Amino acid sequence: MPNTKQAEKRMRRDAKRRLRNRYHLSRMRTYIKKFRKMVQAGQLQEAQEFLPKVISIIYHTASKGVIHKNEASRRASRITTLLNKALQKSQG
Repeated sequence: MPNTKQAEKRMRRDAKRRLRNRYHLSRMRTYIKKFRKMVQAGQLQEAQEFLPKVISIIYHTASKGVIHKNEASRRASRITTLLNKALQKSQG
């Protein structure tokens, strides 16, 4: 337990931030999972339309400081590559 008023305030502040961070991280992961399921199920047209939304949420999460901007770029790159590979596979 905190011993000083400052430590009590820091504990309250950290609890709020933890909840906020958990919300953004969970939301991002959920959208990525939905996207991956679409690609695996072969719903490539829907996945193509959903991709900008997922990328937007990834970068939004980074802007809140929950993940680093390089991690956001890496995640966006990987899901884009996943879709492109699936599209190539379906064409040829």
